[in-house]
Amino acid sequence: MRSFLAAIQFLTVIPVHVSFSERDLGRSVMFFPLTGLLMGAVVSAADFCIKGHIFPLWLASTIDIVILAVLSGGLHLDGLADSADGLFSARPRDRMLEIMRDSRIGTMGVLALVMVLLIKIGALASLPDKSRWAIIMLAPLSGRCMIVACMSFFTYARKSPGLPQLFLEYRSRGKGVLVLFIPALAGLLLAGLQGLVASLISTLCGLLAVFYVHRKIGGYTGDTLGAVSEFSEMIVLAAAVAIAPIGL
Repeated sequence: MRSFLAAIQFLTVIPVHVSFSERDLGRSVMFFPLTGLLMGAVVSAADFCIKGHIFPLWLASTIDIVILAVLSGGLHLDGLADSADGLFSARPRDRMLEIMRDSRIGTMGVLALVMVLLIKIGALASLPDKSRWAIIMLAPLSGRCMIVACMSFFTYARKSPGLPQLFLEYRSRGKGVLVLFIPALAGLLLAGLQGLVASLISTLCGLLAVFYVHRKIGGYTGDTLGAVSEFSEMIVLAAAVAIAPIGL
């Protein structure tokens, strides 16, 4: 239970008035998917209350994405912006890592934020009503699963200590493989074949993104973990819309 609460404290702004050891935080990594599901449930409940009853579809979809960003404290969006500035800078590896640590946001970071958020809002507004609540829950779950998978299969890119290193002792390839199947199972249970296919597409695209990051900087950083999470969320939403006309 302490590890689960540690995951909530680390990944969200939900107040958890409990003190944690480094061991609790390190072991919390396997509760990242459950925390993502909890975040999705909060957003789905909010969407049920406001869509059509208070706000029209597009505004409700925008508010949903805002709630999701607020729940995470903007943690992963910040990582997305920093990663885009570094990875697309056309600089050597060490310089890319330096750019990612710069608190200032550059042109590529702004573009990445705008594009990802616009696609998320547009996709959410285009989801069929019958599966909307389920796909909303699936998106943050998939993003957090990809974080765990990335940490399980790849090495930390920085030489100096960083927060992600707390999780290294508790990672394993077995856990990484297991967590790759969680979105598919959750997608099938929540949204049938549409959820299953959308989650598989997201997992595949997420892995391709992780391999791209690995090729560029030789591993992952806290920023790239956030970027991969945001990317996976976006792909789940977009894929669910793309396959909806098939009738899955």
